Amino acid sequence: MTFKAVLFDFSGTLFRIESAGSWLRAVLDETGVCVPPDEVRRSAMRLAVAGALPGGPSPQQVPAELAEVWAGRDASAAGHRAAYTGLARQVPLPDPALYDALYERHMTPDAWRPYGDAAEVLGALRRGGLGVAVVSNIGWDLRPVFRAHGLDSLVDAYVLSYEHGVQKPDARLFRAACEELGQDPHDVLMVGDDRAADGGAADIGCSVHFVDHLPVEERPAGLRPVLTLAGRGPLP
Repeated sequence: MTFKAVLFDFSGTLFRIESAGSWLRAVLDETGVCVPPDEVRRSAMRLAVAGALPGGPSPQQVPAELAEVWAGRDASAAGHRAAYTGLARQVPLPDPALYDALYERHMTPDAWRPYGDAAEVLGALRRGGLGVAVVSNIGWDLRPVFRAHGLDSLVDAYVLSYEHGVQKPDARLFRAACEELGQDPHDVLMVGDDRAADGGAADIGCSVHFVDHLPVEERPAGLRPVLTLAGRGPLP
């Protein structure tokens, strides 16, 4: 089947967040808080287990007092911040200001790396005349991340959950993306790493393709099959 447009998830699909260790070390360096290396490693591991790093591992257990805000975290900027800083606060850190600093860090372009084939695949789709939209469950504006990494010119539209007040798998997000691209959902392919969230695109007639949420080094060519699925053939 030849598609006319492709929708992409952000985290775990086109980009990958830095490790919890890198995240914590960067914030400690920026704030001038001195922590012994062993303690940094232990705290980073605890933050990862708590699910405090957006785009990182899911929490092993969500505290009861955060259950409601966690469930709807991607529907608003305030909810997203409250959910992730709340999880981070489950881990003792030497300065209370670090929790907000960690949240701010994850929104910076330096905290994200595009997958190795992201630019090639997006560029090939653009040259092939296909529309491209990013559909993300997120609580902040990711457009600066795309600009900083030179990918913004390859994206036609961004449909972000917090800007619409709903989160995937709600069909309204996918429908909004198709409408922004001017395409019928049956002519659109959705690419993502979350079967529950991204699979919601099938409810409006989109085809869906999943990629593995892996570190950048472990998935050098995971997006390339999208070109064959989109009827544009493999990269040379």
